[in-house]
Amino acid sequence: MLTRVDRVQLATPDRARAAEGWIDLLGAEHDHDDRVDALGARRSRYRLGNGWVEFVEPDGAGPVADALAHRPGGLLFAGGVATPDVDALAARLKEHGVDPPREGDQMFLDPTGTGGHGLRLVVSADDPQPSAGAIDQFYEITNLVHDSDACMRHYAALFGLDPASFSPITSDEFGYAGILTLFDPERLDRLEVITPHAPATTMGRFFAKAGEALYMCFAETGDLAGIEARALDAGAPHTRVPPSGTRPGGADTVFLHPGALGGMMLGLSRRSKAWVWSGRPERVEPVEQEGGR
Repeated sequence: MLTRVDRVQLATPDRARAAEGWIDLLGAEHDHDDRVDALGARRSRYRLGNGWVEFVEPDGAGPVADALAHRPGGLLFAGGVATPDVDALAARLKEHGVDPPREGDQMFLDPTGTGGHGLRLVVSADDPQPSAGAIDQFYEITNLVHDSDACMRHYAALFGLDPASFSPITSDEFGYAGILTLFDPERLDRLEVITPHAPATTMGRFFAKAGEALYMCFAETGDLAGIEARALDAGAPHTRVPPSGTRPGGADTVFLHPGALGGMMLGLSRRSKAWVWSGRPERVEPVEQEGGR
């Protein structure tokens, strides 16, 4: 019942400041401001890719203020997923004993509602937007958990996902193993449900400190070299994979670190490259076929 990853949501003490890196590096475009009563927060919404990035700032007591009490500089607060029928998904969640608050066409699922494994989601009616900025789309929300198999089964049942579409994933380099819960076998959109096993890595250290939690999100882009060049020019903290060379271009992935984006890490993969680790390597396009929008 989920169609795509359509947004990311950051908790921040200063919405305008947190948005600066998203504007300068990725071309996010301000759309409007409002208030989300369920979060006790003011929200600024920006268009990016075919979806959104949202910045939520405490406006009284509530979950955003609670989150920032632990991470005062800002953090990835929630991933965003779209469904073709919010009412139908709400009915399914009720069957599982979950009744999240709703405002407008959105539901706000806290980690308790998704099973107690650190996954917070904003669920919206599917409404693809014209492409904006330097990314094509968000496609992955990374959830660090103790038991990826058990969580995968729970999320499949809760959201009506087909495990036959899922793909196992492992990384010796980054030290984890788990499952990609693809919403549709023909699309990259998914939750990455993984268990870190290398305490010395950045992910391992985060997991030791934060426990089960959201870790990062991923987006796809046809302008990876341009984003990397802007990060270099701005002195924005980032990492390229593979790491060889100092000039932009040639990388398959660039990680923009939390210091560049108001408190969250965003992975950026070149267009179609993520199929390498998503069970369909034959779908990766040669680099020379990449181009403008």
